[in-house]
Amino acid sequence: MIIGRIIGWALLAIGLMLIGSELLASLNAGEWAPQLLGQLWFEFDSESLNFTQAIIQRYLLPQLWDPVIIELLLWPAWVVFIVPGIVLSFIFRKRTNRFAPRKYLD
Repeated sequence: MIIGRIIGWALLAIGLMLIGSELLASLNAGEWAPQLLGQLWFEFDSESLNFTQAIIQRYLLPQLWDPVIIELLLWPAWVVFIVPGIVLSFIFRKRTNRFAPRKYLD
């Protein structure tokens, strides 16, 4: 449970940093300049992007790359991190046990 919360909060933090980066880049450019996931991945490590494409197209499912993953790579990077971060944080949130006996002071 704690691992899911940590991963969720980490994804949220990365997503918020990416929003800030996108806002600063947009202010500097004078217009909205979205930072796409594919662009970010290419700038970070282009070899791993090419390697991932080769693995998916050759060994897994070639139809998975073109309509699905290409579409995901064209999304703003912050969306790809914030949405799973919110989902994981919600799924692994701390819950109180509603059915546990309550202790009352007498």
